[in-house]
Parts: sequence; structure tokens; C-alpha cells
Amino acid sequence: MSQRSERRGIHVDQSELLCKKGCGYYGNAAWQGLCSKCWREEYQRARQRQIQEDWALAEKLQREEEAAYASSHSSSQTQPPQSHSQPSLSTFSKFEEKKTNEKTRKVTTVKKFFSPSSRTAPKKESHEGKTPSPSITRQSSIETDRVSRDFVEFLKPLQKLGREIHKQSRGFIESMGNKKDLSAEELSECVQDFYQGMSDRLLNYFKGSSEKVDRVMDQVEKYIMTRLYKSVFCPETSDDEKKDLTTQHRIRALHWVTIQMLCVPVDEEIPEVSDSVVKAITDIIEMDSKRVPRDKLACITSCSKHIFNAIRVTKNEPASADDFLPTLIYIVLKANPPRLQSNIQYITRFCNPSRLMTGEDGYYFTNLCCAVAFIEKLDAQSLNLSPEDFERYMSGQASPRRQDDPAAWPQSGTRVNPALSQIHHNLKLLSSLEKRQQQVIEGAQNLQTELAEWQDSVAREVQEILERYPLEIKPRASAIDAENVENDRLPPPLQPQVFAG
Repeated sequence: MSQRSERRGIHVDQSELLCKKGCGYYGNAAWQGLCSKCWREEYQRARQRQIQEDWALAEKLQREEEAAYASSHSSSQTQPPQSHSQPSLSTFSKFEEKKTNEKTRKVTTVKKFFSPSSRTAPKKESHEGKTPSPSITRQSSIETDRVSRDFVEFLKPLQKLGREIHKQSRGFIESMGNKKDLSAEELSECVQDFYQGMSDRLLNYFKGSSEKVDRVMDQVEKYIMTRLYKSVFCPETSDDEKKDLTTQHRIRALHWVTIQMLCVPVDEEIPEVSDSVVKAITDIIEMDSKRVPRDKLACITSCSKHIFNAIRVTKNEPASADDFLPTLIYIVLKANPPRLQSNIQYITRFCNPSRLMTGEDGYYFTNLCCAVAFIEKLDAQSLNLSPEDFERYMSGQASPRRQDDPAAWPQSGTRVNPALSQIHHNLKLLSSLEKRQQQVIEGAQNLQTELAEWQDSVAREVQEILERYPLEIKPRASAIDAENVENDRLPPPLQPQVFAG
């Protein structure tokens, strides 16, 4: 099968990453393929249109109410009260009930833009009932204090402008404390409006120097989002947590997907490539520990650069976009990052929009969104499998590699994950050790049996010899000359004598 046909389910044209409006910026699946600028414009137009329609409906219902009231009042004066008053009141009562229900249902969308919603009160109570861990609270407090001090130090050289930025930022944070019941989209709208207003004022002050504006806006974003992180990350008014669990279960169910199925041009047997893959997995997992959207984007960018390095080392040539996306999908499947959907939504809602529209951060983030969308829609055709095999693998009834089937394991020389190769080697070694252990146990048992038989045979032979040759105890032999009676008459022994010369 050709390389191109193998990638038919993964390949994404780079033009599909751009905004559907044709503005040249990167789009986002969460914004229906639009960039943040075009999405805000569409959202504001749709909201204004909805407000106008709701006001028009309210005015129409008000006119109908007045007309119905005038009609019922005039008919009650011109017609006899006994014969027609009851039907008229009944008709008006039904109309009043219908009008009230319709007005309540439609005009609610108007009120929600001007007053906080009370629809999430029960969730708020349950949220207040949760007690965070003291260590987590202490850690977040230390980080918040550190970021606040860094923000003040950064603004000191700006003097009056710095004091004004700090004042407006603190005021915005305090105002957001009273908007906890807003939906995630409304919270995002508030933050983006503040970004836009602050950016416009800074452009006027710095006379169009976008570099200085970006530097200040990065610090403003860091200060604001560190302080608001607890209340805006995965808010209870959204379904982010549900999406997280769905994505996590989906990735777990796809644990059997191999590097060959995705046609990933990476050879993990090369030490440098294996190291880059591990670093990429670490970066994408570390994204959840960051509080600032810009820092989360930095983790995605670092992960992507490690992926490009792994591809470059494997192919000995620069990596292409067609190679990058399937490798990114493979890394996401291997890492299964915690709260992936919540982190993507958090970046989408509260990151400085200029970062998502242009630059390498925006490009890598857009590819990550595409990778997650591909994983959610991954099917048999995308992996070049039959529908039957795909369903068997997903249900756990079978696996592309079974440990009890040596033929299913890749042969040496093929490009496989070194961890899997090591597992295969260890299994063979364990099998060999098990056979040797069994042989040692059998040998020990045989030796024990032979020792017992040898002991019995020795005992029998000794007994036979004793019976054949009984032991006789002879009297003790006397010493030499012990019975010689003439010893007393022997001359004394010679003594040495010394003669003087």
C-alpha cells in the first residue's frame, strides 16, 4: 500500500487550518473554523441580532396585550354582561396565559445580558461546599503573591501608565468576582473585551509599537489569569469536565493503536529520537500544571518542537506538516494528557487572541485541536483496518499484538517501540528462566531421592559386614620388660664424664 493511501485518514491540508473567512489567521474548531477576531465579530453580530429580535418580540407582545385588553374592555361595555361577559373573560384569560408563557420564554435572553443569571445557584452552593486541599491552597497563594509582585515590578518603569494599568487590572479582577454565575462564553467575552480595550489604549500610548504592546499584554494576561484561574478554568456552568472524561476514555480505548497504523515516521530505537518522544510526552502532560494560557501554549510549542526533532533525526531531513500531524496524534495517544479538553477550552477562551491567530504558537495549537478532533472521529478507515478488526480491538476481544502469539510480535530489524521490544525480550528471558528453574527443582528432587537411597544402601552394607565379621575384643598387651624380675640387678646407667685436656 502506498504511503499516500496510508495517510488518507490523517492528512490535513494546511489551508484547512486557516480561518474560513479568508483573513489569513489560524482558525479553531471551537470557533467553527474561524479565527478569534472573526469569531468575536460574528458572535457580537449574532448577539446584537438576537437582542433586537427579542426586543421586537417583546414590543409585539406588548402591543397584542394592549390590543386584547382594549378589545375586551370595549366588548364588555357594548354587549350585555349576562350573556357574553363570561366567554370574553375566558378568551382573554387563555390569551393572557399564552402571552405570558411566550414572553417568559423569549425575553429571558434579553435579561441575561443585563443581569447575572440565577440558573446556576445550586451549582454554586455545591461549589462552595467543596474544600480544597490546604497544600494546594497554600501553593496557589504563594504563586499568586509572586505573580503580583512581579507584575508591580514590571510596571514600575512605566510610571503613571503602569499605575493606571495596575489599577484597571485590579478593578477588572474584582468585577469578575461578581460574575461567577455567568456562562463560560460570557466569562470569555468579558476577558476578551478587557484585553481589547487595554490593547487599544497601549497602542495609542506606544504609538503603534506592537512589540511593546505584546510585552505588556503578556504580563497583564499572566497577572489576571493567575488570579482568576480557580473561577474560570473548567467552570461549573460548562460541560468541560464531561468532555474531559469522554476524551480520556476514548484515548484509553485506543491504547492498541500502533505507530505503524498511524504511519508515524519516527524510529524510537534511535536514542535521540526516543529521548525527544519522552520529552514531547512530558511537555504535553505538564500543560495541565500551568495557570497562564501563554504558559500552556509554551508547553504545546515545546512538545511540537521535540516532535519535529524526532522526525528530522529519523528521516535525516527537515520534517513536513504531513509528518507532524500523525506524530502529534501518536504523542497524544501515548500521553493521554489530563483534562485535555478543559485546557484547550481555557486557552481558547482566555488567551491573548493575537497569539492564537498568528505565529508558531497559533500553528501548533491549531494542529493540537485537529489531533484531538481526529482522535474523537478515528475509525477503521483512518487506520487502514477492516471494520470487524477495529470493533474487536476497541472492545478488547483481540489485540494487534498478543503475548501468547510469537508470530504476532514484530521481527528484529523492523521499526517498533523500543519499550515493546524490551518487553518481548524480557518475556523470552522469563520463559527461559522458568524452564531452567523447573530443571533445577527436578534435579534437586532427584538428588534428594538418590541421597536417601545411598544412605539406606550404606547402612545395609555396614550391617552385613558386622554380621559377617563380628568384632572380637582382645586383652590389652603389656609393656616391654614389664614382667622381667631381674631389672633390679642391672647396673646403673652410664653418666657422661668431663676430662680436662
